Amino acid sequence: FDWIAPSPRIEYALQNSPEDAVQEWREFRPRPNTLSFRATAARLFFNPGWNETLFVVSCAERLCEAPTDHSVREIFDRIRTDLIRTGETARFMRFRIALLTRSGGAVAREIAFVSPLREFAA
Repeated sequence: FDWIAPSPRIEYALQNSPEDAVQEWREFRPRPNTLSFRATAARLFFNPGWNETLFVVSCAERLCEAPTDHSVREIFDRIRTDLIRTGETARFMRFRIALLTRSGGAVAREIAFVSPLREFAA
């Protein structure tokens, strides 16, 4: 590799009204801290969830370089689907992209993109 790009993290926030201030940003599909050897081996052969997560990360990378409605919509749809699956709802939601870069031993964090507020049901 010629260079290593910053690692994007997608975070989302739920709001009950457009006027509400964001109380909490939550990481979307956080990576596990550790994986067993068995889980790692299984992921090599069948892991549709990880494939979808890689697609979402590629949408986040594109948003940082050249924002498009398509990438915003794809990320919103994946977050919404996961939240519905867990039973969580809100009237509105938004997401942001945080870029993590390593410089020496320190990790720097920069907010690269904040989506517009969107109705959860939309």
